[in-house]
Amino acid sequence: MEDHQVKIEILRKMLRHRWIGGKHTSIDNIPKGFPQHERSHVSNLTRDLVKEGFILHKPTSYGEEVSLNPGKLYEIKKLVGILP
Repeated sequence: MEDHQVKIEILRKMLRHRWIGGKHTSIDNIPKGFPQHERSHVSNLTRDLVKEGFILHKPTSYGEEVSLNPGKLYEIKKLVGILP
């Protein structure tokens, strides 16, 4: 898969689980469900999405947590194809 398609799948997964704003998950949960040989690449692309502002990063005492940026929710839904 191309990087752009993998990023869309990451965003789609986070939308499906409703990890938005205050509801977050460990960054280690994002690659789960992807093929084993692509998981490290998915982790790198998740960090790219953080840099692009689509995903919020929250450091905690028990690890790194991530959630979708609620300010970019409209743009995210357009990217994944939910909105026209």
